[in-house]
Amino acid sequence: MARSVNKVILVGNLTRDPELRYTPQDHAVCSFGVATNREWKTDGESKESTEFHNIVAWNKLAELCSQLLSKGTKVYVEGRLQTRDWEDDKGTKKYRTEVIIEEMVLLSSRRDGPSGVGSTGNSGVVKESDSSGSVSEEVPAEDIPF
Repeated sequence: MARSVNKVILVGNLTRDPELRYTPQDHAVCSFGVATNREWKTDGESKESTEFHNIVAWNKLAELCSQLLSKGTKVYVEGRLQTRDWEDDKGTKKYRTEVIIEEMVLLSSRRDGPSGVGSTGNSGVVKESDSSGSVSEEVPAEDIPF
C-alpha cells in the first residue's frame, strides 16, 4: 500500500471568536476561522491574497481554544484536512472543508491582546490530549523556526 500524508500547518489570525459546543456524547468541539495572507510581485506590482480556513478542535484542545483564543489572535495550528458533505433543506449537496487540529500555539500574548505586537513570549504549545486526558505544553512560540 502506498503511503500518503494529510498534514496542514497554518499561521494566521482568528476571524471570529471560537464557538464551543458539546456533542450528545459530551465531547467538546470548538470551531473558529483563521485568515492567512500571501504577498507576491507581478511585473513590479505588489499583490496580496487572503485565504479563510475553517478550524475544528475536539475534546480538551477544544476547551482550551475556547478559553485562550479570541477574534484577532495570532495562532499556529497543525492538523489534517477533512471535507464533509450534506444536503440542505432544498436537497442541494453542500461541502465544507475543515482543518481538524491536533496542535495549537498561541502566538499573541494575553497581555498584548489579539494583535500580537510586542509579544513577550507568554505563548505556549497546546496539543490534543492523549487517552489519559492530559495535555502537554511545550516549545515557546519564539522557538518555532518561521
